[in-house]
Amino acid sequence: MNIKRIVEAILFAANKPMTVKQIQEAFPELEQPDTLEIQMALEAIARDYMTRPIGLKQLASGYRFQIREGMAPWVTRLFEEKPARYSRALLETLSIIAYRQPVTRGEIEDIRGVSVSSGIIHTLLEREWIRVIAHKEVPGRPALYGTTKQFLDYFNLTSLSELPTLQEISDLDFSNEQLPQEHRERPQTEPSETEVVSTSAAEQETASDTEAKADNGCETRTLH
Repeated sequence: MNIKRIVEAILFAANKPMTVKQIQEAFPELEQPDTLEIQMALEAIARDYMTRPIGLKQLASGYRFQIREGMAPWVTRLFEEKPARYSRALLETLSIIAYRQPVTRGEIEDIRGVSVSSGIIHTLLEREWIRVIAHKEVPGRPALYGTTKQFLDYFNLTSLSELPTLQEISDLDFSNEQLPQEHRERPQTEPSETEVVSTSAAEQETASDTEAKADNGCETRTLH
């Protein structure tokens, strides 16, 4: 039994990242190799693909094959669906949760200086990029949000420690970027922000904010 070839076939056929344990369980019960053998097979496969346009990537949820970053412009042309677009408000909210978790919606609003629409939180929960991990023991018991493994997988991260440091982000030069925002978010101090934000309002905010693209299948995605 060639464990390396079988592991390679399992990863190619899988429609999601696979952990070492999941790979092991794909073998018949009486033929299961130990986890060390599987790990050695994974390392050998990764070496085999070092110079190929497809690579073996370890993510938070396990291992998967994916195209390398340089191949994205050609491969994405195969798909009719356009890359997902995300508003600046959504990406800012997601970034705050990633760096400050666990964090409440109120704390996110304090950091951003503007209200966070229900639509943004709903979108992040629906995509399973964030989840409610607890409730803060204060009046009202607001939800505490944190990121998920799906968030790490989407942005090709193994753990939160791979996020760029805040210093690295602050050193980036955005001076040449033009950020048209016809309908800017209003500060929390304005009375109208106390009203409940409707779904349509959230959609207008999303449409007016600067949009960021994230290409599925690429080995590197940028988190603004």
